Amino acid sequence: MTLNQLRAFLAAARAGSFTAAAVDLEIASASASELVRRLEEEHGIALFTRGPRRLVLTGAGEQLLPFAEQSVSAADAGSDAVRALRSLGGGVATFGVLRNADYYLLSDLVAEFHRRHPAVRVRLVGLNSVAVAAAVAAGEIEAGLVVLPVDDAGLTVTPVLRDEVRYVSADPARLRRPVTMADLAAAPLVLYDAHHGWRDPTRRQLADRARLEGVRLEPLIEVEHVEAALGLVARGIGDTFVSRAVVDSAAFPPGLGTVGFETPLHDVVALVQREGIALSPATRELVRLARQRLLAHDADGAGEAWPG
Repeated sequence: MTLNQLRAFLAAARAGSFTAAAVDLEIASASASELVRRLEEEHGIALFTRGPRRLVLTGAGEQLLPFAEQSVSAADAGSDAVRALRSLGGGVATFGVLRNADYYLLSDLVAEFHRRHPAVRVRLVGLNSVAVAAAVAAGEIEAGLVVLPVDDAGLTVTPVLRDEVRYVSADPARLRRPVTMADLAAAPLVLYDAHHGWRDPTRRQLADRARLEGVRLEPLIEVEHVEAALGLVARGIGDTFVSRAVVDSAAFPPGLGTVGFETPLHDVVALVQREGIALSPATRELVRLARQRLLAHDADGAGEAWPG
């Protein structure tokens, strides 16, 4: 069973004759008939009843029809996607990335994209996941990477990577056992993403856990960047929590230790785009490269690919 045979079968089913099917396919009439005859011989069953005026699908033809439509449609979509990539001679790719994108091997994403498609303009926005999700939902950017959970109304969310969140301290006494929510509530916390506060996805997960256990989390100090928070922790001012990607990076200060939570906590990194909206070829390629780099991060052992 070949695509050409399926195309001829579909054209004949729609047009009702091999002559009309051949016109649609821009091939000889005998060629359309021959393609369908070979398909029938291959499976030993007639797909059409050849009437004096019109071809009529048999029961076998009716069964084959939806699968033929799916196969031809998928092949055409794949061909269109490849042609679109080859023809990326302009346009704009708009994409939102995690605030800590560099820790997930995304630092050279734009450079790699530009090397492959130098005529395409790129608008790469690095924001907290809350802002990225809102910008995608509002149509300000086409797609983006976020840490879950976010407000996903109107979005298609595709989880890609799961990364463990670790508690960080300069005091070894605070790292002797996995951290409980009671431990966290009593700790002098130095937290980052001050602008979004408890709307930040990682903080949001911990706030939900704290409510369930009847404790309250109140940071001692809030700053905007993770590097600033880690610098304060390194000076013994307080403790924080960061993803494993940050812990395993060269930017993680010496002298700090980490421990997991009693109930393990993970950041789930996901791709988001608006529901029902097709991405432009340029942004679709940027999304593909971003996903590729996240999976490369997983292959290095720092993260864990999302199942499926």
